[in-house]
Amino acid sequence: MNWIAILTWWTSQPHPGVGPAWEPPTGTTWQWQLSGVLDTSVNVDMYDVDLFDTSTLTIDQLHADGRTVICYFSAGSRENWRPDANLFPAAAIGNNLAGWQGERWLDVRDPDVRLIMEARIELAFHKGCDGVEPDNVDGYQNNTGFNLSAADQVDFNRFLATEAHDRGLSVGLKNALGLVSTLQPDFDWALNEECLTYNECNRLQPFVNAGKAVFHTEYVNTRAQGPARAQQVCGDPRIAGFSTLIKTWDLDEWVIACP
Repeated sequence: MNWIAILTWWTSQPHPGVGPAWEPPTGTTWQWQLSGVLDTSVNVDMYDVDLFDTSTLTIDQLHADGRTVICYFSAGSRENWRPDANLFPAAAIGNNLAGWQGERWLDVRDPDVRLIMEARIELAFHKGCDGVEPDNVDGYQNNTGFNLSAADQVDFNRFLATEAHDRGLSVGLKNALGLVSTLQPDFDWALNEECLTYNECNRLQPFVNAGKAVFHTEYVNTRAQGPARAQQVCGDPRIAGFSTLIKTWDLDEWVIACP
């Protein structure tokens, strides 16, 4: 079966009735859960959940509770457990992501990689997601096995934003701090991991200046470390205007949200 031909047909279908994408303001509350049984009881504006693992029924339930639903997928890597993992061409699969078993970088210039990512965005649209969180969109700064330039990365990231917006989906810029100034106009919000730990939160200021939400997480190794880390993080002037969570690395239901 020619899966690429099928994906080409699928993503060429019309998208009637799409409206403007959700553009959350600074201070928007959120919950980020990518593993474990989803706890839908957290009283927040937005849930960020896994695209493949979250059912349409659950997305509908979150909508009924008044939540905006963002769907996570990796745009710059191949995860070998995903249902479309066998579609990636071998030549576009690069080095392992350090610390992440079964995950390898992708050549984001490859047209088949882009088609698969377009199909993932299409899946988000059909499942009823309000937006997408594409991960690993900073390969140009990593040892991918490909000679990716900053220009290659900007082109790919804008491709993702355009495909999302064409379907009325909101889209966030994940990490990729070296590209924030260039890409802020193309994205509706930002998501950052550990900018306080690396003393680089100032690089997200273009989103705050534009009135766009910055969803920010600092990690702890155990839940017991959470309260002390929250005391260190919450109220730090370097994250003024951010929507900050304290989470464990597995991104399960446990959370401490900064007020």
